[in-house]
Amino acid sequence: MSIFTGKDSKTFRPKKNIPEGTHQYELMQHAAATLGSGNLREAVALPDGEDVNEWVAVNTVDFFNQINMLYGTIAEHCTPESCPVMSAGPRYEYHWADGQNVKKPVKCSAPKYMDYLMSWIQEQLDDESIFPSKVGVAFPKSFMNVAKTIFKRLFRVYGHIYHQHFQSVISLGEEAHLNTSFKHYILFVQEFNLIDKRELQPLAELIEKLTGKN
Repeated sequence: MSIFTGKDSKTFRPKKNIPEGTHQYELMQHAAATLGSGNLREAVALPDGEDVNEWVAVNTVDFFNQINMLYGTIAEHCTPESCPVMSAGPRYEYHWADGQNVKKPVKCSAPKYMDYLMSWIQEQLDDESIFPSKVGVAFPKSFMNVAKTIFKRLFRVYGHIYHQHFQSVISLGEEAHLNTSFKHYILFVQEFNLIDKRELQPLAELIEKLTGKN
């Protein structure tokens, strides 16, 4: 079931929680502690002795929740009228396909794309055969490919917010929060090579400014 709530998203609360008492919960606590230190490069690094799949899985949940909330703050300004296509500037337009329910890419408004995307990610996160939550259950060989697809598509949300709704972000006083979240996200995907550089082009200048890398 989708947790994405469209125009009601100001009251949105992430419902993808990692159960307390699990090792993944401990990893989430570690991530929160290192983030609190202010050193984002240190925060994205794989903790000593940890499984890279598990670390990527925990952070996938975290970024999904973060981006959902960030989009929720400007959702009322993102309408089929204001954003008839899902774009990140005039040169980058995204059509939706998930390979299952929607096999042929369809052109849709940005809010519709967001609804498709967040529902699809929720399904992946809830699928124990892809994102196992139980101790000792191995991640499937396809896990990293699924994670890469999720991160690639989440980037498009950042791209859309920056290109189409940044004035709304500024008016809400959210730009520092957005920039910190995006920098954390970029350092993470760079650390684990999760996104092809070409996919990052819509925000290439910003990425260079935030990270010192192009």
